[in-house]
Amino acid sequence: MSEHIVKTRTTAVILAGGTGQRVGLAIPKQLLKVAGKAVIEHTLTIFEQAESIDDIIVLMAPGYVSDVEKIVAKAGLTKVTKIIEGGETRNETTERAIAALGEGLAEGEDRNVLFHDAVRPLLSQRVISDCVTALERYQAVDVAIPSADTIIVTRTHGEDGEFITDVPDRSRLRRGQTPQAFKLSTIRKAYEIAAGDPNFQATDDCSVVLRYLPDVPIHVVAGDEYNMKVTQPVDVFIADKLFQLASTAAPQQADEEAYRGLLTGKTLVVFGGSYGIGADIAKVAEGYGAKVFPFGRSSTGTHVENPEHVDDALSQAYSETGRIDYVINTAGVLRIGRLDEADNATIEEALKVNYLAPVQIARSSYKYLSETNGQLLLFTSSSYTRGRAEYSLYSSTKAAMVNLTQALSDEWAGDGIRVNCINPERTATPMRTQAFGQEPAGTLLTSDAVARASLDVLVSAMTGHVIDVRQQDPTRGAATASGFEAALAAVLDRQEDL
Repeated sequence: MSEHIVKTRTTAVILAGGTGQRVGLAIPKQLLKVAGKAVIEHTLTIFEQAESIDDIIVLMAPGYVSDVEKIVAKAGLTKVTKIIEGGETRNETTERAIAALGEGLAEGEDRNVLFHDAVRPLLSQRVISDCVTALERYQAVDVAIPSADTIIVTRTHGEDGEFITDVPDRSRLRRGQTPQAFKLSTIRKAYEIAAGDPNFQATDDCSVVLRYLPDVPIHVVAGDEYNMKVTQPVDVFIADKLFQLASTAAPQQADEEAYRGLLTGKTLVVFGGSYGIGADIAKVAEGYGAKVFPFGRSSTGTHVENPEHVDDALSQAYSETGRIDYVINTAGVLRIGRLDEADNATIEEALKVNYLAPVQIARSSYKYLSETNGQLLLFTSSSYTRGRAEYSLYSSTKAAMVNLTQALSDEWAGDGIRVNCINPERTATPMRTQAFGQEPAGTLLTSDAVARASLDVLVSAMTGHVIDVRQQDPTRGAATASGFEAALAAVLDRQEDL
């Protein structure tokens, strides 16, 4: 008879007791909005989505507990079980967390606890998983990255200022991050011993274990460069930009039958469906049982820049099926040339087709998608991260699609509508061929690969994401890297793409 193994419960403690003084704010910096949401909401969402985390406790700055309660309620963060006031110091806040964690525990029962700074909203799931796994072997775990800078030790000499006294070996230096993970019994014991020291003070919890439980080894998990702490004014800007550039890989379904089960009986409206990516989306979705309405200038005489044409197309699809689950817009125009040499007709065409049309499609789709909790899928270009000479109109309108996606996903979240944006690498489409002519085989994505990645996004629960589709995965052409790693790794590549 096999033994029943009881999984140790794992709690994330979000330390949010700091104020906004260093950022120059009148409110705590964790309530500052970055990428449309409070910093603490981004952080809580990461732990909400972590499979290894069972529940979350928040230690909030005094006087702001109700603010976090409202954020948690609106975002539907079900793992958050307690929101309590933090102390005047980091140590006092941790002590309050330890007390709260001990409530309801049976004698001899232990649990895993991860202490994380609320103002580190870019934490990866990989780091969380590595910390929890390390706790299977170790009682204390820290997260750190190598120091890219030379660290100097200084001493102040009166009015003459600072002077270097030592330059430690950089190869052994690490920059500490969070989370810091412990067995509850270990961190509790360390603080109990520290309470007897009249000179006790610490800025982090691993140093408490190191000082008061010197025989307990503290394992180090590799952190991430982008697991930054929003402390200085410049950090607010950097974090916001990283959120804007972050891309995500869409999850593939298990097999063909899974796609069929998710798409059968659903209604898709595809604008720009005459050829290229739009036509391939229509073809693949129809093959999985969806009812598809492809509209395009050359096939149905639908001009996306005409609001009446858009309304008529949506009305037709709805009248025939009684529902619209997905609205996709792949229509666009690419005109290369200097802005000072462009005529009014060229400028108006770019703005109407690449910007005003998606805005109108979004507005007209709202009433249909709100009925089905459906999704609006837009398309951007890899040039959205940096405009290039002679692509000013195209790059700027495609950058607008990213901002439109992120804004609408937040604006319509309460209505159950998801909004995402596909960012394909250079793709073999008629529009590209017209602009650049024939290009070497194998250097471009196929429109079918982009179409299949688009379907993965449509049937997922994702919203507010920019999804990179790249050639790294030869089986589908979709990105294998995700999140901020993809953002950082691809920025330079995108400058060369369209």
